[in-house]
Amino acid sequence: MADAFDDMTVSEIMTRWPQTVRVFLDLRLLCVGCPIGGFHTLVDAAEEHGIALEWLEEQIREAIDLGTTMPKPDNGPRWWPFGRP
Repeated sequence: MADAFDDMTVSEIMTRWPQTVRVFLDLRLLCVGCPIGGFHTLVDAAEEHGIALEWLEEQIREAIDLGTTMPKPDNGPRWWPFGRP
């Protein structure tokens, strides 16, 4: 399936939809400010960080659809095993 993100770099996605920056930060992906962000696609980022591409695309789409930054859960990010960082 062709995706809107197929030909876009991570930096282009964050520039076009600034609300997606929060997704990258919450997932602790080092894409924000990374010099490789201008070359990496979401496929590259998912592979590099060992996460499922489909899930990452879903998170990005959700942030775009909301049009705002996604709120953090009260108990911190889902992946953080010790409560709030």
